[in-house]
Amino acid sequence: MGTPEFAVASLDALVQAGYNVVGVITAPDKPAGRGMKLTESAVKKYAVQHGLHVLQPEKLKNPVFLKELIALRADLQIVVAFRMLPEAVWNMPKMGTVNVHGSLLPQYRGAAPINWAVINGEKETGVTTFKLKHEIDTGDILLQESFPIGEDETAGEVHDRMKEIGAQLLVKTVEGLENGTLQEKPQSSMVNGEWSMGNPETSGTHSPLTTHHSPLQHASKIFTETCKIDFTKTVEEVHDLIRGLSPFPGAFTTFNGKLMKIYKSKKEVTAGRPAESGLTDNSFTTDGKTYFKFACSNGFVHVLELQLEGKKRMLIEDFLRGYRS
Repeated sequence: MGTPEFAVASLDALVQAGYNVVGVITAPDKPAGRGMKLTESAVKKYAVQHGLHVLQPEKLKNPVFLKELIALRADLQIVVAFRMLPEAVWNMPKMGTVNVHGSLLPQYRGAAPINWAVINGEKETGVTTFKLKHEIDTGDILLQESFPIGEDETAGEVHDRMKEIGAQLLVKTVEGLENGTLQEKPQSSMVNGEWSMGNPETSGTHSPLTTHHSPLQHASKIFTETCKIDFTKTVEEVHDLIRGLSPFPGAFTTFNGKLMKIYKSKKEVTAGRPAESGLTDNSFTTDGKTYFKFACSNGFVHVLELQLEGKKRMLIEDFLRGYRS
């Protein structure tokens, strides 16, 4: 069960591993583009190419869909980047339903775990496979794998690495469930606003991490207000917001009365505030040829790649070539 490109990697990994995928459930075709032509999801395109049986329910509680799902007689259901499932669906298979989530649960439960991990300046993230239950992203953990986040890495780049890591972790999870070697581990308990994974018995490098205490971070849906850059913040905070929202939906500011999205940046931390050099917060400076930078509370954020309203996405050198102050 999945919809976007992220889910295709997991489906392909299961197919390549030789598992019998009896059905693929994905979103209905939707109008897209200027011509509003009906467009198939990435998962459906893959399924059709590989001759897999596809179901596209509008509503997951529809009796007709539930009857079709029962008829598939699946031993196990896999969910990757899909939608919330009713209990009638996730509790149907005898082996339950496994979800692939883009964080080291219980951290970053929610809709946008990759974005928020980067926005918050995390140095590492990971993938978790777990069994679904009532509350979202709270089920018992099966396996986890962590990996570092680069200082200048964007959410899109993390996404592309994560989908492959998650796909391989999923295959290991299914193998473990199949041969009975996996032990489900409850997610953390909360104590004074902090979480603790504890130190369960582990086997191999793909088990939950050891004891750790830190504030529990959430990964709520990204809204427009989240994407607006506040240049009164530090260089680090602004840089992390830009890369955490790149390539989609994109962090933005206004420039000469037009919306400007910034997709890539680099940091320049100064000894003093830019205001001491005659620059105030949220102002910019440029040589008109090679650099264009905004002042923040402790330095500058250099714009490397941007898109001005009504224009295409471009490198800063191309933008400055046509820029007139």
